[in-house]
Amino acid sequence: MKAEFVEAIPIIEQLNEHGHEAYFVGGSVRDLLLNRKIGDIDIATSAKPDEIQKIFPKTIDVGVQHGTVIVLHNGKPYEVTTFRTEGEYEEYRRPKYVRFVSSLQEDLKRRDFTINALAMDKNGRILDYVNGMEDLENRMIRTVGDPYERFSEDALRMLRALRFVSQLSFRLEEKTLQAITVWHKLLQNISIERITAEFEKLLAGASANDAIQLLTLTNVYQHMPGLKQKKEQLNKLLSYPMHNLCKREEYWTVLLFVLETDDGESFMRNWKLPRRVIKKVCRHLELLNCLFEQDWTAFLLYKTGLEDALQLERIRQVLQKEKNEEAIQKLQKSYEQLPIHSRKELAVTGNDILNIVPKKPGKWVEEYLTLVEQQVVNGLIENNSGEIKEWLKNCNQKLGESC
Repeated sequence: MKAEFVEAIPIIEQLNEHGHEAYFVGGSVRDLLLNRKIGDIDIATSAKPDEIQKIFPKTIDVGVQHGTVIVLHNGKPYEVTTFRTEGEYEEYRRPKYVRFVSSLQEDLKRRDFTINALAMDKNGRILDYVNGMEDLENRMIRTVGDPYERFSEDALRMLRALRFVSQLSFRLEEKTLQAITVWHKLLQNISIERITAEFEKLLAGASANDAIQLLTLTNVYQHMPGLKQKKEQLNKLLSYPMHNLCKREEYWTVLLFVLETDDGESFMRNWKLPRRVIKKVCRHLELLNCLFEQDWTAFLLYKTGLEDALQLERIRQVLQKEKNEEAIQKLQKSYEQLPIHSRKELAVTGNDILNIVPKKPGKWVEEYLTLVEQQVVNGLIENNSGEIKEWLKNCNQKLGESC
């Protein structure tokens, strides 16, 4: 058993000592069996929320009405949730009420997909009431029970299914696929924030292209901001190696480039993306045009910064359908070898320029500083106060022209 589970066993043991059943459940069990990185460890128990709070000295109330209590153990948070079933769903996204039960089996049968409905006891024994193990072996995404019911309960599960196709490189079971194709319109009831969170995970998966193909096949894409009229462009996206990208901004940059969207900023605002992400993606799109016309220059690399430069190089390679790790490493080495990496490292300041050039303060000082940066970064003069000042004194050409 992996260390992440071993560390949480004392929680289960304490619940057992007080007469309650307790098991590891959900995605962590699935990922353990798939030998994937373990995320959050969730525990399901027959103990009621108030009983959980009495047993453990450090807890956080995050959803007692739904049976969930955060237990702090050795400084780490663990979600401990009472076995429960759920009442009728409202607005295709949440149950009107939950009912606490004493049966693990009942609890697991309310979950979305069979591969997420597995439990494990403290000894590593797997409990499977929905044939989740068989679906794991067959690399299959299948709902627990009737897919039409599961998707009508929470429409976001349809997009989650496609996200798991991307992340796990699994395929959709036929009835599950058919139900998504029929019920896709229910996604219009889901908040943009929830759709965005799932879509970003989908884009970042190892089999993102398979999932994108399913987006168009099932018509799910029609209920995503700005994509309704972009089926042809989405299909073009299938030819690009999206799995070579790493960061959130990279996926959105490639998506916007391929979609040929007129107003990328408005498009991203409709997805409720953070302002900092929108700003960076817009800058990436501007710089891409330069990089398609020329290779990296020392000054372009300096102005872009290492993090953004590496992102842009990965984006460029994906759009050119190539993978060149050597170019990535070379770019990083080139950046490290730059004489300076920010204006703060310049040996002169705006005040130094004012002392040398007999003019009133103005925008020209900023332009002169940029000229000095170019000279230093391009290796034409040393980043030395005396040499820079001498160069400025000998610079007789007009402001804005190269000295």
